[in-house]
Amino acid sequence: MVDAREYHERTKHSPRELRADDFELDFANRPRPSKEYVDLPRRSLGTVSTPPETPALQAIATATAEPNETPDGDTDPIDLTTLCHYAAGVTKTLEVRGETATFRAAACTGKLYHVDLYAITGDLDGSDGADGIDAGVYHYDPDTDEFHVLREGDYRGVLADAAGDYRGIADAPVTIVATSEWWRNAWKYRNRTYRHAFWDSGTILANLLAVAHASGHRAEVVTGFADDSVARLLGLDPDDEAPLELVAVGRDDSEADARTVEPIDPIDPATELASDPVDYPLLADVWRASRLSDGETVVEWRERFAGDDGSTPFGTHPPGDSEGREASLKQSARSAGDGDRIALDPVDEDTASSRPIENTIGRRGSLREYSHEPISSRKFATVLDRALGGVPLDCFGDSEDSGPDEPAEPSTLVDCYCLVHAVEGVPTGAYQYHPAENVLERIGDTDRETAGHLALDQSVVGDAAANVYLLADVEAIVEQVGNRGYRLAQLAAGIRLGRLYLATYAHRTLGGRGFTFYDDRVTEHLSPRAANQTPMTLFALGEPAE
Repeated sequence: MVDAREYHERTKHSPRELRADDFELDFANRPRPSKEYVDLPRRSLGTVSTPPETPALQAIATATAEPNETPDGDTDPIDLTTLCHYAAGVTKTLEVRGETATFRAAACTGKLYHVDLYAITGDLDGSDGADGIDAGVYHYDPDTDEFHVLREGDYRGVLADAAGDYRGIADAPVTIVATSEWWRNAWKYRNRTYRHAFWDSGTILANLLAVAHASGHRAEVVTGFADDSVARLLGLDPDDEAPLELVAVGRDDSEADARTVEPIDPIDPATELASDPVDYPLLADVWRASRLSDGETVVEWRERFAGDDGSTPFGTHPPGDSEGREASLKQSARSAGDGDRIALDPVDEDTASSRPIENTIGRRGSLREYSHEPISSRKFATVLDRALGGVPLDCFGDSEDSGPDEPAEPSTLVDCYCLVHAVEGVPTGAYQYHPAENVLERIGDTDRETAGHLALDQSVVGDAAANVYLLADVEAIVEQVGNRGYRLAQLAAGIRLGRLYLATYAHRTLGGRGFTFYDDRVTEHLSPRAANQTPMTLFALGEPAE
């Protein structure tokens, strides 16, 4: 099985590699962007409703499992259909060049939509007088907002056992599993699909967490689980489709025992294929190399995240020498030189955009043309502040033990770097952004032409007001927590990518889009600061061109 570090090196983009690549897309063999079971019954688990009017900027900034407004627990039944719809469902249909095109709630590489959602539930109460949901294992159909029924009965104990009796899973009325069907993305992106699995599930999970928290429900991402147990529960063959993450939603305060683990009869439900899959064995191979075998192994893996001193740096870079920092922050931004810092000033909750999460998800797009007009420094600061904070993840400690202001994931897996081209009051240049301090630290020069070159020679990236890169030290992460740590680094960047989309589109005058890049050239451009790191994701934001 391939080591994650080897996989990452083998799937890097370079100008030379792309020039030599003669691959052509076979449009006649394009896969269907959703999974279709042949014989499984379908069931409506409720109609899509409008989530609460919680502003998107508030909903995405929840660093802990607990929602900001309801720290004492859930008050309303979980609306499973609405959660799945605003995470992965079809939110709009448009006529494009004479053909009907559907658009999903979250961005996905190539609009290929290879990430599926499954729900494992106990018996759920209905909302607003609606019928409840029987315990079962369900697959969400984004085209109809209905669910395929894979199993009937309460299988939450299987997940609790697989997650090492992690309390967030054991106590959850609903756990949603995100998977990737490799071929649906590999049709275009081939071996890069393993990276995309975590980018694309990350944007979906950003939406899912935001809608759950906006609805007053506890929600967290659980990355430690016994993979084969989950795959068996869902009837998956990991050569074709594999589980990526779990999301525990809500808290069950009843006395019912959800931990009972009954033997799982194997299932192999037939699916309808609209294409002839081409095998890319590297994808399943690198996934298998990151598996955890059982609950005991999961617990041991989580313990590896705490260093001897309780810190988890993972090769990230804190702000530079603090000497003279206060004077530096008071400098005029126009005089900033390398090493200097610019204090950003995001708007507070009372004056921030109040665009609701539902409206923001519906508005989200993929901006194709950018104006060269500068964007407001306060809007830029607000986007970074809300999107790049902590994420509720299991491996950084049981969030049941975290206080309301203590993030379960302290932003130590990835560092944020910004190439600034047109932000009011911020000189053009390359910066590292430090979320805890809301500070840009200048690390070098840049220009629009260089920015476009770094992004696979896509000049439109240089047209944006700013490019936001998330980088990780893959060597340090894999060294400390194994191949599964690579999954986590890509996912941490992917969730923040999804939050960058939402924070950007919460502002009426802003738009943005994710892009790919020449891996090593990005590192070189951001060196020496980022010499040990490699890019995970890229987001370009700015004002749309008229």
